[in-house]
Amino acid sequence: RVQLNNTQTLAQTVTQLQDQQTRLMQHQHLGLTDIQKLAGIGELFDTVIIFENYPVNLSQSSGTVPIPSVSTDQLRIVPASTRDATHYPLTLFVAPGPPLELRLDYRPDLFDHSTIEAMAVRLERILKAMAVDMDIPVGRVDVLGEIERRRLLFDWNDTGWPVPDAVVPELFEAQVARSPGAVALVFEGEELTYGELNVRANRLARYLVGRGVGPGRLVGVVLSRSVDLVVGLLAVLKSGAGYVPVDPGYPVERVRFVLEDAGPVLVLADSVVVGSGVLGGVGVDVVVVDGVDVVAGVACCGGGNVVAGERLGVLSGEDVAYVVYTSGSTGWPKGVVVPHRALVNFLRVAEGFCALGGGDRLLAVTTVAFDIAVLELFLPLVCGAAVVVAGSGVVRDVFALGGLVESAGVSVLQATPSLWQELVTRVPGSVEGLRMLVGGEALPASLAERMCELGAEVVNCYGPTETTIWSTAAVLKQSGAGVGVGAGVGVPVVGRPLGNTRVYVLDGGLRPVPVGVVGELYV
Repeated sequence: RVQLNNTQTLAQTVTQLQDQQTRLMQHQHLGLTDIQKLAGIGELFDTVIIFENYPVNLSQSSGTVPIPSVSTDQLRIVPASTRDATHYPLTLFVAPGPPLELRLDYRPDLFDHSTIEAMAVRLERILKAMAVDMDIPVGRVDVLGEIERRRLLFDWNDTGWPVPDAVVPELFEAQVARSPGAVALVFEGEELTYGELNVRANRLARYLVGRGVGPGRLVGVVLSRSVDLVVGLLAVLKSGAGYVPVDPGYPVERVRFVLEDAGPVLVLADSVVVGSGVLGGVGVDVVVVDGVDVVAGVACCGGGNVVAGERLGVLSGEDVAYVVYTSGSTGWPKGVVVPHRALVNFLRVAEGFCALGGGDRLLAVTTVAFDIAVLELFLPLVCGAAVVVAGSGVVRDVFALGGLVESAGVSVLQATPSLWQELVTRVPGSVEGLRMLVGGEALPASLAERMCELGAEVVNCYGPTETTIWSTAAVLKQSGAGVGVGAGVGVPVVGRPLGNTRVYVLDGGLRPVPVGVVGELYV
């Protein structure tokens, strides 16, 4: 906008305007492709609908239309053939008239004919529903046929299987009986066999029972990453109680909130944690597992398996195994209660897609306060494999972590995409040939492809805490099978539901959407 004043002539003003326009010329047009690239969203439009509505009065028998404002001549519509081309994956042409004509064009390099036929059938179904009831809300128009609906709701969610009637300590003790002399736990040069680990956990469990711990109660676990951490978790489960894991590195305020909110009967800690002051002001009895009195008391307890009659109540699959607190995305952390039956179901299902065996070693790198640590610590112990616990300093140093993978003979590693990105970028040689589990964040396609190049196997997992760790899994690569679904072909899939889990992709009205249509995932 240009303002004239008494000292400006019209020529000066026009010259100024021309100069401004010239400087703006390079910004007058930006192509859609450029906009999409700058926005980083890929292809913004993949469908175009063309509604050809000519102002023609078809009731005239001559087929001519007068145009008085132009001339007295008449415009005659004669038969013609047309050929259209478009770069859009899908193009729908709509030509009104008796009858209404539709033409659906598609790119055969992106869609097969059967997919397009299914779309056409859905479109026909929508139009028929509108013709029958013009007042029906759009969200209530059903686009699925019966066969498609049955596939989405039932066939793809046929995951039911009988959950073993057991609690987690029983699964571990059964493995102890099968391989008592096999290595179960490794930490900074120290190794415990299944038999040794079981005895230590049994002794501590009996000590806890003597302190009033049992079914229906919770025990806070605020232990450093060590052998004592695994022993402590097993002992709490053997006593019949559920554990509340707390990372001693968390801020004092969060530690205090979690322990006050959960209300455990006591807290397991070690001298390092107590000395850090993180438990200051917590109004709960603290059992210092490496304290002189506690060590002496535990040593006096029997090392055999804790039997039902010794517990302070009956332990069943419905009892709490653990309570893990979420990150607090709504403002405050929320405690999620997971019973033994749900955890047993997950562990038995995870055996299938993790394929752990006696010769495997799984590296535990996740904070115990994050639910995926449950897989790292307990899955190997019910499969005959060994848990290699990474120390606090190691998990913060990607080079130290890579060195531990090699020195400890690790064969399986679970990590978030953020950590995997560091590993495959900075220490790729140390993770080459591993069986890789990834989850907890969205997996970029480029990272998935790189993991498939390096790893012997790659499994992408997904699931919220509330549904017991992972709810779905997708094998992106199997040993000797090369890169599979999801790697190198766009966004990696999260897979199909695990045992006794159902997943649905629904629209805003909670209706199943057709395959390929965006919706929200309900587990």
